[in-house]
Amino acid sequence: MQPLIDNARTFGQRPEEFARLAEGQSPEVLFITCSDSRVVPALITGARPGQLFELRTAGNIVPPYASEHPTSEAATIEYAVKVLGVRDIVVCGHSHCGAVGALVRGDDLDAVPAVRDWLAAATPRPQGAAGDPTVAEGVQSHALAQLLRLRSYPCIAQKLEQGQLALHAWYYEVHTGAVLAHSPQTDTFKAL
Repeated sequence: MQPLIDNARTFGQRPEEFARLAEGQSPEVLFITCSDSRVVPALITGARPGQLFELRTAGNIVPPYASEHPTSEAATIEYAVKVLGVRDIVVCGHSHCGAVGALVRGDDLDAVPAVRDWLAAATPRPQGAAGDPTVAEGVQSHALAQLLRLRSYPCIAQKLEQGQLALHAWYYEVHTGAVLAHSPQTDTFKAL
């Protein structure tokens, strides 16, 4: 914890670097990824403050859209699309994902009921080799399923229809740093 505290103490000692951020934000990308501590969107993309609007959830799950019981995830997505006007949305899964791995293996999550119930929103259940520690196949199919879920959001459907939004599925390998993107033409994930 001490290195984090030390950095936080010195971080604000460069006000000239941050003054323009007080004027507002205009990110072009909503980056939806897992809350896993090994996945750092700004590190992966090289983004500076103000360039990415981030949504981090366990297993990068996009919950079903429900206007009568909105979720914070739905509010974040809607704000990014309708207010900030992002032009791209990336759903980025990652290797060695505990959430997707638990789904692929069918782990008993009764000891963590909130996790169990959250992961129940990840339908369809990702498929993949249960013995693969990277859960690559499961994570990649899961990221694509989240793109389909996004398409059911009214604000997303509208922007897609108007040609004002693009959706992307990425797969980040925590053990190599490589990033692969889904190619709709070949239905495969290829290195960026």
